[in-house]
Amino acid sequence: MRITVYGLWHLGSVTAACLAEGGHTVVGLDPDARTVADLSANKPPVDEPGLAKLVAEQQQARRLRFTTSAADAIPQAEIVWVCFDTPVDSNDNADVQWVRDRLEDVAPHLTPGALVLISSQVPVGFGAKLAADWQARGVRVACSPENLRLGQALDCFRKPDRVVLGCDDRDRARLTELLAPFGGDRVWMSVASAEMTKHAVNAFLATSVAFINELARICELVGADAKEVERGLKSEQRIGPKAYLSPGAAFAGGTLARDIGFLLEIAQRHERPAHLFRGVRESNECQKNWLRDQLSAVPAGATVAVLGLTYKPGTDTLRRSGSVELCQWLLARGVKVRAHDPAVKPGADELRGVELATSAEGAMRGADVSVLATPWPEYRALTPAQVRGAMPKPRVIDPTHFLAAGLANDPTIAYVAAGRAA
Repeated sequence: MRITVYGLWHLGSVTAACLAEGGHTVVGLDPDARTVADLSANKPPVDEPGLAKLVAEQQQARRLRFTTSAADAIPQAEIVWVCFDTPVDSNDNADVQWVRDRLEDVAPHLTPGALVLISSQVPVGFGAKLAADWQARGVRVACSPENLRLGQALDCFRKPDRVVLGCDDRDRARLTELLAPFGGDRVWMSVASAEMTKHAVNAFLATSVAFINELARICELVGADAKEVERGLKSEQRIGPKAYLSPGAAFAGGTLARDIGFLLEIAQRHERPAHLFRGVRESNECQKNWLRDQLSAVPAGATVAVLGLTYKPGTDTLRRSGSVELCQWLLARGVKVRAHDPAVKPGADELRGVELATSAEGAMRGADVSVLATPWPEYRALTPAQVRGAMPKPRVIDPTHFLAAGLANDPTIAYVAAGRAA
């Protein structure tokens, strides 16, 4: 099939490369010339394991190319797969109009019979409105909510647990052909139901995070261990071992918060209460202060070591990173910040004022407090001896209990974790 992938950040670049690997003829389209030039040179915009190699292979095989020209990319496409990352502001409000504007940019180039498949995060009703507005163009609209995980995106696309597809019955055969090279069950539904499914999944995950973090704060007050409570929860067959229940940091990055915001917006527009979702947002905002509460007594001039800076392990993106927000908060209080991250290079604007070390031990050397902010696997190799050798009075704050196996039981280290009595 002839496919145009429109929007080439993380989702779009992975989608384009994997579709080409599956045998389709793919054009990647993005209005940003730098993004297109970098991808043409086999440099994806986000450091995703295996992606640069796959992009190079598919370009060499002439199944994949990139362009900024809608006139070049759109007219011949049987499916235009929309993969823009919907922008969010610092309050997690999504700029849906920005996505609609990008669609209007290419609308004149669409040909009758094309299918516009939307994976960008948009509120329920977006697809129906677009389809109605574009009815005269002879194109139809479908929805397949994004389901990738940073650091594991290629496997997620190639072998998904399931793929949700919202479409008109007339488009099932075309979407079946599109996804034939890839695994996973197909879950068919209407466009509106597919849009709502994305809201529902992220809202459920957000609720789980807020639930266990709020419970963990109570555990700290009464001497219970939230990690032990987690085991008790997950051994309950009605909950299960894969439940999104692990005490630690607030959810960040915008993804979960964006869908909570969509649901609150819809409820407000229809004058319906949404007490649970409003409470999830408020609870998460409160949990964002957990780390700051632990560090509030650190005086100006002291040094805090921050281990991990990216939004999550397995990527180099700093956008909406809770770790970066913590660094900025510390710097504003006059605290010196020395950090390490295996994927981050010096010079990022977000890290102005942060001293970058070449190793975790280097970041911790002479620090008054160390914080495990992004749980990169290599940090698990830190030993009590290394921590003692680097810090004059070892104090390690580890919200997610990531280092607990190595450090929690050493009496010479003050080890603090969410949901664990001091």
